Amino acid sequence: MFLPLLAACTTTDEIIIDKKGVDPARYEEDLAQCRVYADEVRTGEKAARGAASGAVVGGLIGAAVGNSRDAQRGAGAGAVTGGARGVAEGSRSEVQVVKQCLRGRGYRVLN
Repeated sequence: MFLPLLAACTTTDEIIIDKKGVDPARYEEDLAQCRVYADEVRTGEKAARGAASGAVVGGLIGAAVGNSRDAQRGAGAGAVTGGARGVAEGSRSEVQVVKQCLRGRGYRVLN
């Protein structure tokens, strides 16, 4: 259930810029610096919060439709799904930080 969510993540390696008139060495340096800013996004915390909230919701749904075993299964499934959503959200935020940083440095980001 969470594999399509992870496959939909974009990475900073997939950012496309207009390279006309761009010094490749300078771009690589700017990209590396922008990625440092993206490291400030707390993807791990988002994953942990997503897993925790997913476990609670999944457990409640499992308990509502079945017994304690269903609640445990629901909590486990919810934790995995919620964690994956948190990772995806964090990854999207990281990409946005890099794109904004590059735009701020004068690059034309195409995607």
